[in-house]
Amino acid sequence: MTGFALEAEQEEWCRQLRALSARRLRPLAEKGEPGRVNRPLLAALGEEGLLERVFTSGALELCLLRESLAYGCTEAETALALQGLGAYPVLCAGSEAQRERWLPGVRAGQAVAAFALSEPGAGSDAAALALAATRDGTGWRLSGEKCWISNAPEADFYTVFARTGEGPGAKGVTAFLVPADRRGLSGEPLDMLSPHPIGSLAFDGVPVGRQDLLGEPGRGFKVAMDTLNLFRPSVGAFAVGMARAALDATLAHTAGRAAFGGVLSDLQAVAHRVADMATRTEAARLLVYAAAGAYDSGSAGIPRRAAMAKLLATETAQYVVDHAVQLHGAVALQRGHLLEHLYREVRAPRIYEGASEVQRTIIAKELYRGVSAR
Repeated sequence: MTGFALEAEQEEWCRQLRALSARRLRPLAEKGEPGRVNRPLLAALGEEGLLERVFTSGALELCLLRESLAYGCTEAETALALQGLGAYPVLCAGSEAQRERWLPGVRAGQAVAAFALSEPGAGSDAAALALAATRDGTGWRLSGEKCWISNAPEADFYTVFARTGEGPGAKGVTAFLVPADRRGLSGEPLDMLSPHPIGSLAFDGVPVGRQDLLGEPGRGFKVAMDTLNLFRPSVGAFAVGMARAALDATLAHTAGRAAFGGVLSDLQAVAHRVADMATRTEAARLLVYAAAGAYDSGSAGIPRRAAMAKLLATETAQYVVDHAVQLHGAVALQRGHLLEHLYREVRAPRIYEGASEVQRTIIAKELYRGVSAR
């Protein structure tokens, strides 16, 4: 990829993914129950080799994968991303035994993974989490709550971040792999605006040992941030995929919708709004690709670039989808319409994996790092 365009092979792969989404994945998504893990859809992602790509791709390829799936089937994109988010810490920080036990099932779409970081009192401020890991002989007991956890309570295992107290704040956080059938662990689903499976978890003295550690005690916050730095640009790619779908639907609608003796696109106000939608979408797409390319090349400033990509892309997608609904009129508000679906889907990415305000804080801190006051 150059700074401005994908290579022909990449464009063709994206086209094939969009076609696959429409042909095979969308029908499976439509058969699923909103708010529940769609295991047939996950199995199809595994059979198509797409879950494997999550763990073998660089950041740019992951972005292209998520953007292309989001264009045709947001549920498939989300199912794929949640598998990656929950299992990537196992790939990077897990033991050989943990990787052999869980990752083949994740890649096949047979084992459901979840990333359990957020809590009722610690969402955006992840370093403030309160789930306690109390020493118990050679291991720990987990006590507390997690909330807004994707794939909960139906996941087969959870990457759980708990406070072990080696130091203050982020320095006292440890990551654990906790199987869903572990004694003392329970959960319940949450009814959310978007149709994703999201729930809460309760830990009532859940036993964990050194064999459950992901990395070293007190180093769990780094495990979480390394995962989020990879996936944040691709959250932007998810948003870009939705924006492109909304834009294409708007182009088709305004070019054919009769109005005032012509078609909607003849009206300058409409044409200019569509031009703004397209320009913002393209700017977000390029920033996402640039952030992913920087990650793949090991360039400096990855947290800043990732935060910029997620911020601009998710805010842009909200703008584009909202204006697409406005230009479609009442038809876009009907249940089952593409834009009605996107309108519910597009709001959450501005909050999860770090709200827009958190991304701005990250960007500002990185910009001022090393700058001395005059």
